[in-house]
Amino acid sequence: MPAIPPTPRQLSEIGALLAEPARASMLLALADGTARPAGELARAAGVGAPTASAHLKRLLEGGLLAVQVQGRHRYYRLAGDEVAGWLEALALPRQSMASPGGDTALRRARSCYRHLAGQLGVALCAELLGRGHLTTTSEGLSLVPAGAAALAEAGLDPEAVARLPGLRGRACLDWTERRLHVGGPLGVALTGAMLEAGWLRHASHGRALLPSVEGLRRFALLGVRLPG
Repeated sequence: MPAIPPTPRQLSEIGALLAEPARASMLLALADGTARPAGELARAAGVGAPTASAHLKRLLEGGLLAVQVQGRHRYYRLAGDEVAGWLEALALPRQSMASPGGDTALRRARSCYRHLAGQLGVALCAELLGRGHLTTTSEGLSLVPAGAAALAEAGLDPEAVARLPGLRGRACLDWTERRLHVGGPLGVALTGAMLEAGWLRHASHGRALLPSVEGLRRFALLGVRLPG
């Protein structure tokens, strides 16, 4: 199931929070699922520490951020996968692309709150659904045992793959492709297994995920190919 859409009141509140470019920049910096300290978010937003503190307070009160305390340090992250889904659907990261083709790597494959998005992500989701390896239930997406076997046969770690059928997935609307990719705990674990296997690697900056030559070959074994 796609992320639960916000109510009209929530949408209005989210719009007010995103109307400030500094707050939008902070959320964008956290869209990869990381947790970051206030100083790092201040630099990402291009504001000073007092201003950043005020913006973070607003985002916490608005329910878009959560904070975890480790000793004297505070780390901020998105409040959850559902918030990431809202931001993806609202196309917040569009500021990263001046035009639809403005960042080819970001559009081809990227992290969306730690799961695979972009052309590669939607192609994988479509292929798994088309082959019956993913099923839709009232609780979201579920990987069937035959799907797990296909992923292991394609080269993912069998132990990691064996855990996937027990995880709940969420159909996340991709902001560039306007089609679905696999989110939720299932999407996070599946993407993690692909990173561990070397099918993908993180770009040095930003959210882009770069498929390796061997990774593209492994995706092709699953029937997944990038356009062009």
